[in-house]
Amino acid sequence: MVEQASPRPVLLVIADSLAYFGPKGGLPADDPRIWPNLVAAELDWDVELVARIGWTCRDAYWALIGDPRVWAAVPRAGAVVFAVGGMDTLPSPLPTALRETIRYIRPPRLRRGVRATYNWLQPKLSKLGRPVALPPRVSVDYLEQSREALTQLRPELPVVAVLPSVHRCDAYGRVHRGRPRAVKALRAWSARTSVPLVDLGEAVRDDIESGSANPDGIHWGWAGHQAVATAMTKALQEVR
Repeated sequence: MVEQASPRPVLLVIADSLAYFGPKGGLPADDPRIWPNLVAAELDWDVELVARIGWTCRDAYWALIGDPRVWAAVPRAGAVVFAVGGMDTLPSPLPTALRETIRYIRPPRLRRGVRATYNWLQPKLSKLGRPVALPPRVSVDYLEQSREALTQLRPELPVVAVLPSVHRCDAYGRVHRGRPRAVKALRAWSARTSVPLVDLGEAVRDDIESGSANPDGIHWGWAGHQAVATAMTKALQEVR
């Protein structure tokens, strides 16, 4: 009787668009150049990337409890990475709910007008720096709910989170005043829970400033993905 090899562990990554955008835009989840796949290749694991542009810690929690792909991955997971939180810290002077519902406005002519007005106002009002998309205490609360949910299912499962990236994005007025408060709150949560944090900002700052990143000023180039993969692999190797 031939014994079947045990399935490889899964790296479950719940993320925003920073996990799958490169210097020229969004990429398929199996593109070998994006950091989740670089990490999985280094660990010799499979990867399940559940992500969407604009996702916050709240969206990550909703994915955890509502997406059947996540449910299928958790039993095989070698680790879970919550690569969210950066969007939470960006200035959001216009309600996030407004941005999310523009796509549903009818007729199309009205939708285009609302979107154009939103895109005109957003960078101008963002220079105020506040409010942010999610206050730090709310972001941390959703991360903690996510951690607790996983602990109930698999107490031994390693969880890793991130500190927000940095940006020079005109759409947000090149303002990021919400980041320091978020970093402080996340580090306090990490100290309470022992969840390791990978500092995305530290990893990609040179790439963002180099001119080789995405022209939108928020997504990374390949050097940024490689730097994040190196930092994430190190964190995962320490908690395995």
